[in-house]
Amino acid sequence: MSSLYTLIDNAPLDRRNTFRVSARAAWLAEVRAPAALSELLAKPETRGRPVLVLGEGSNVLFTREFDGLVVAMTNRGIEVLADEGETVHVHAAAGEDWHGLVRWSLAQGLCGLENLSLIPGTVGAAPIQNIGAYGAELAETLTAVEAFDRQAHAQVRLNREQCGFSYRQSLFKQQPDRWIITAVELRLQRSAPLKLDYAGVREELTAMNVTQPTAKGVSEAVCRLRRRKLPDPAVIGNAGSFFKNPIVTSDEAARLQREHRGLPSFNAPDGKKLSAAWLIESCGWKGFREGGAGVSDKHALVLVNHGHATGAQIWALAQRIRDSVQERFDIRLEPEPRIL
Repeated sequence: MSSLYTLIDNAPLDRRNTFRVSARAAWLAEVRAPAALSELLAKPETRGRPVLVLGEGSNVLFTREFDGLVVAMTNRGIEVLADEGETVHVHAAAGEDWHGLVRWSLAQGLCGLENLSLIPGTVGAAPIQNIGAYGAELAETLTAVEAFDRQAHAQVRLNREQCGFSYRQSLFKQQPDRWIITAVELRLQRSAPLKLDYAGVREELTAMNVTQPTAKGVSEAVCRLRRRKLPDPAVIGNAGSFFKNPIVTSDEAARLQREHRGLPSFNAPDGKKLSAAWLIESCGWKGFREGGAGVSDKHALVLVNHGHATGAQIWALAQRIRDSVQERFDIRLEPEPRIL
């Protein structure tokens, strides 16, 4: 066994996904260094098998066993690559905790990640989904991704443009069987305009008696909002927002808002982004429960596992929700988590 990775057969995954659903993998590799990937993927027991890269499992729903290799990058390390005064370039290993990286950046007096506070998962998982929250996206600060290219069987560095980022989308999500992210590079600032216009942020800062917001203050406001609105996966199984907010044309948004008073919309590059939570709640799903599978009574966008729901049961409920929204609004919701 290599000192750079640990390989486990018939590995349980119930503690490796935040839905806490039961599943097993034929093989699980905990990889402590990117240099181990070439050797690992060439081993007879792993060669040719499907590969799933898993961080904290906060963006995946297992509906069955996984007859392949699960790769968990556990490499650690955050370092400054270059300090240009106002701009600081940072390198973070894939195995680092995402919120831990946000807190590290704030402790260094750096701006750019504060609106992405308390998002569960690892640094390596962040580019796959192009994580975003409270008016910010990872793509705004990311400059490069280091990854193992399974097609070329080599370690590569992709700049931001090569990553194909868009709303909750990336090259890595489009080609999940090709890439294993090993690190990211970020461009952060010592001072930058704060993003305060997303719903609830300014109000939370006011409630905190903050009159001159800082990046740390915005981070605290976002954390308070998330803790209040979203159930804690440590308490009840969930993967955060289950559906993407749909994007429609401005004309379509205007029509829907005429027909359905109160439907929120936000500006998006290709039109208007609608609130998936509002659509789901309007169909009566908030707080719904059937057996162990349900919808959070805190936030209609969050599906939950009340105890012993299977992934298949949660996915069946998600499809019923999607169908009801489509029937009422003629909008088809897309899931955020990867469904296996």
